[in-house]
Amino acid sequence: MSADQLDPVTRLRLIGAPTDIGASMRGASLGPEALRVAGLPDALVRLGLQVHDAGNVQGPPNPWLPPQDGHRHLQEALAWNQAVFEAVMAALNEGEVPMLLGGDHSLAIGSIGAVAAHCRQQGKHLRVIWLDAHADFNTSDITPSGNIHGMPVAVLCGHGPAALLKLAGAWGEAEAGPPALSSEHIRLIGVRSVDPLERRFVHAQGLEVFDMRHLDEHGMRAVMQQALMGVDEHTHLHLSFDVDYLDPDIAPGVGTPVRGGPSYREAQLCMEMIADTGRLASVDVVELNPARDVQNRTAELVVDLVESLFGKSTLMRWRP
Repeated sequence: MSADQLDPVTRLRLIGAPTDIGASMRGASLGPEALRVAGLPDALVRLGLQVHDAGNVQGPPNPWLPPQDGHRHLQEALAWNQAVFEAVMAALNEGEVPMLLGGDHSLAIGSIGAVAAHCRQQGKHLRVIWLDAHADFNTSDITPSGNIHGMPVAVLCGHGPAALLKLAGAWGEAEAGPPALSSEHIRLIGVRSVDPLERRFVHAQGLEVFDMRHLDEHGMRAVMQQALMGVDEHTHLHLSFDVDYLDPDIAPGVGTPVRGGPSYREAQLCMEMIADTGRLASVDVVELNPARDVQNRTAELVVDLVESLFGKSTLMRWRP
């Protein structure tokens, strides 16, 4: 799909969330500005998108304290996620495609929580593609660190502290309600670092995980075909893109790098196949850590990949 084929023009809202409240290392709070410096808004405009940069949501500073009852910075993480939830929901209600610029991956609780609530209101099926080196399925009982950026998938699937569960499920004043996601809604791709107890929990919950061995054995094309199977005109497709999904040789600017991730071409194919569906309706871009980067090159790579996500192509043949 070329830029001149985007009809009607997609309206995109950029929402920055400059915090590392849920992370194991400081620096992800600098991610939104690094993406802007790398030219993300202008790159999207050149593709024919209407881009509204809404600036940054606000939240409490990072107190950098040890965990309490298995969670680090729970109240601060709740405040940031509440702000993200409201900003993403506002964009969806205006008919815009929200793109969350993180910040750490704990922010997906608010982002996907809002998307799930919107899908329930609109009668849409939700499919979440979660690109990550980690499963992010820890809970306070099994986490080695208490860092909430290792917990968002678990929280969205109904396992975690009551305050975050209530926000993610958009229960309002109710004391109980369904989780934002079930295992049928989400596909994890690129996973290669999972804590031992977390691995057991993932298997027990029946999550569909395409780890790096699966990707090595079957290739990115087959993995994405499986992950996107069933996506149709009734589907809201959400991408949650943790930059540490990429191999650190090409993307060093992350807080928790894990060797053996997808290459540049594999990542491009992944994004292009998502673009080919024409169903992408919301995005998270998280865990970019400029403090670990080299001359902002990871941010520039992310901009390149996001362009492919919205239709940029170098193909010399017609795309489907």
